[in-house]
Amino acid sequence: MAKLKILTAGDPLLKKKSEKVQRIDKKTVRLLKDMAETMYAAEGVGLAAPQIGILKRLVVIDVGDGLWELINPEIVKKEGSVMSCEGCLSVPDYEGEVERAETVDCVFTDTRGRRLAVSAQGLLAIALQHELDHLDGVLFIDKAQSIMPKPKKDPLAELAQEKKQ
Repeated sequence: MAKLKILTAGDPLLKKKSEKVQRIDKKTVRLLKDMAETMYAAEGVGLAAPQIGILKRLVVIDVGDGLWELINPEIVKKEGSVMSCEGCLSVPDYEGEVERAETVDCVFTDTRGRRLAVSAQGLLAIALQHELDHLDGVLFIDKAQSIMPKPKKDPLAELAQEKKQ
């Protein structure tokens, strides 16, 4: 597997709409695995193919309950409204308040070619909406009601926390 370079805000590829995946082959499956490795290495919860410069409708998400690999995902239903504080691997130094649907129904194809559906709420619903926005060239900063610098990590505090464990 390979850790891929994540594009950052300002790169024109991040503003383009992605194309549907026409055929699921070994290359597609490999790319999803590489995307997952990249996401985990960057300590993210989601990654869309445009973030690594590939304009295909591919997304990986892991909010703590296992890896989702989504091919040609579509949100088919949204309900409710919630404000979420979001960050993004493509906007590494900022976070912002974004209004999202509270629950979403999403249909997608898996790596075996099966068309599946998931009804999501909480962090998974937010991650789905965030990552699917990437497929349409939209970043969270385009929707954010407020944007602020991310708090800097204190290396001494982290070292002290590691020693306690």
